[in-house]
Amino acid sequence: MIPLAVPNLNGNESAYLQECITSTFVSTVGPFVGKFESQIAELSGTPTAAVLCSGTTAIHLALEGLGIGEGDLVMVPALTFIASANAVRHARADVWLMDVAADDWMLDLGVARAAIEAQTEPHANGRLHRDSGKVLRALMPVMIMGAVPDFDAVVALAKEFNLRVIVDAAAAIGTTYNEKTALGATGVDAVCYSFNGNKTVTCGGGGAVAASDDALISRIKHLSSTGRVGANYDHDIVAYNYRMTNLQAAVGVAQLERLDSFLKSKQKIRDRYAAMADEFDDLSPFPEPQYGQNGHWFSGVWYTGDKAGQDSAFQAHMKAAGVDLRPFWKPLHLQKPYLTALSEPMPITNEVWQRIFPLPCSTHITQEELETVITAAKDFWN
Repeated sequence: MIPLAVPNLNGNESAYLQECITSTFVSTVGPFVGKFESQIAELSGTPTAAVLCSGTTAIHLALEGLGIGEGDLVMVPALTFIASANAVRHARADVWLMDVAADDWMLDLGVARAAIEAQTEPHANGRLHRDSGKVLRALMPVMIMGAVPDFDAVVALAKEFNLRVIVDAAAAIGTTYNEKTALGATGVDAVCYSFNGNKTVTCGGGGAVAASDDALISRIKHLSSTGRVGANYDHDIVAYNYRMTNLQAAVGVAQLERLDSFLKSKQKIRDRYAAMADEFDDLSPFPEPQYGQNGHWFSGVWYTGDKAGQDSAFQAHMKAAGVDLRPFWKPLHLQKPYLTALSEPMPITNEVWQRIFPLPCSTHITQEELETVITAAKDFWN
C-alpha cells in the first residue's frame, strides 16, 4: 500500500539522535531544543519561539498566553482538523464556528464580518456576543494543507474589531506571505506549528509557537514548564508539562536542514496531481491561493460533479489498487463534541468536505509510486 504521507528521515536525524544518546541529554533540556527554537523563530520572522510537545498544545498555550479563556469565544473555520477546536476548549474558551470561502477553503472573512456586525457589540476585551453573553476575543485562520490566506485582510478585520489573531499553521512550515514575508511578521499575534509524523517537517510529534512579542513567548515557556520559578521546586501558577524533548528537537533540526528540498518536492507532487485533475471535467486541483508561497502539505483532487457516492467508490477503488485514500476531515460542526457549539450556516463546508481526496504526497515518494497513484486515479475517473 502506498501510504498517504510518511516521514523523510534520510538526513542527519540518526546522527543527531545518537548525539543526544551519547550526551545523555534526551529529555527537555539539551542543545537541540534551543537550536530548534532559533530555527523556528528565524523561519517565522520573530525574535524567538517556544517548542512544545504537540501542535494542539501550541495553540492552547498561545491562547492562554494571550489571556483568552473562560467566557471567551474564538472564531474557527469548521473545515479543519478537530485539534483546532480542542485547543480552544483546553484553554476553557469556546469556539464560534464559521464557514470557509469557496475559492480557498479557509475562514470566510465576509461571513466572519457579517456575524460580528450582526451579533456582537463593542467590549473592552473584544466583542460581546449578545445572545451567549461571551466575549469574542480572537480569530483563528487555519492554513489548510499549507495554503496561505490574505493576512492583510485577516489582520485588518481583527484590528477593526479589537481581536487577536492566532494562526493555526500546523501544516504550513516554511510558507511565506506575499513578497516572502515570514508568517510571524504579518501582524498576527501568534503562529502555531505541528510536527506530527505526517507533517512536511516532523519531530515524531511536537509543536511550536512563534510570536513577535517576547513576553508572550516567555509566558508560554513558563506555562509549558510547570510554572517553575528558579532552580528549586517553587511554582507560582497551575501550569503544564508541555515541553519538547531534546530527542524530538534533534529530529526537527535535521529536518529543517532539508526544508527547501521538502517544499520543492511538495510543489512538484501538487503540480502532477493538478495536471491529472485538468484532464477531467469533474475534477479540480486543490485551491492554490495567490497570497504567497503555499506549502502543499497535502495535495490531490476534489470532485466537482454531481454523482452521489463517488467518495466511497473512489476510496474503495484506490485501496484495491494499493493506494492509501481516506475520507477527509469531518467538519467541526458535525463532530459530537461541537454539535451544540455556536455556529453559522455552512453551505461551502457542507458542499466540499466529502469531495476532497488527498493523495499520497510523501516528500520522497518515488516516480514509480507516483505513476501508480495517477494511473489508478485515472482508471477510476475514466
